[in-house]
Amino acid sequence: MLERLQKIISRAGIASRRHAEDLIRSGQVRVNGVVVTELGAKADPERDRVEAAGKLARRGSGSAYILLHKPPQVVSTLADPEGRRTLRHLLPGVSERVYPVGRLDYAASGLVLLTNDGEFAARVLHAAPRLSQTYWMKVKGRLTAEEIRSIAEHAHARIRPLGGTHGSKANPWYEIVFSGASRDALRKLLTARGHPVEKMKRVGLGSIDLGTLPEGSYRRVDRSEVESFAHSVERATTEPVVKSAARLRGRSRMAPRKGR
Repeated sequence: MLERLQKIISRAGIASRRHAEDLIRSGQVRVNGVVVTELGAKADPERDRVEAAGKLARRGSGSAYILLHKPPQVVSTLADPEGRRTLRHLLPGVSERVYPVGRLDYAASGLVLLTNDGEFAARVLHAAPRLSQTYWMKVKGRLTAEEIRSIAEHAHARIRPLGGTHGSKANPWYEIVFSGASRDALRKLLTARGHPVEKMKRVGLGSIDLGTLPEGSYRRVDRSEVESFAHSVERATTEPVVKSAARLRGRSRMAPRKGR
């Protein structure tokens, strides 16, 4: 059966669909030895030899889903032209060719999802602007109750102090739940109110929770977690951005946690 080259390449774990398109445009994809530069080109993965960036696109023996606790000062890619530490340095023992689904800021720590399932990654990236994310954020100074209410309303987020430290810490941690589309707006609002973000840690993405996974470690995501996450991605895909964020303010997915 004929399939688009982007799909064949992403399913093989060589690159995401978006990156596969870049490889096609730049002449780095060959079908049966012939360079193909048309994005609409198709091939039969059972009969044709498809190569991308010098790698043969093979049907994998199975899909891999990995949850990684990224430390700060690590680039959320598998290679970096500046020579900085990347996710590749944190995946010893992973034999599959996995790649990150989206990115986490260089200075931030926390949850990063990696997979060799290109179709799954494409669905997650499509839903990303609406998919709920949970962060722990340490900000400069304490937020007043009015500031919490106002910032939460404008950023379409849910904000609460962590671990009962709000009244005793000069720069406390807060748990903030929002959609990906509002993260930059949230940071700008905090900065404008005189509370710039000092540290950020992503602890939740959709239904997936970082839990107690140590920093710099990874674990395999089991099938039931993948299926549950896929449902949350599907729900996010069908919801308007603001509606999804407003819903988050009305419920708390996560139990109270102890702050750091």
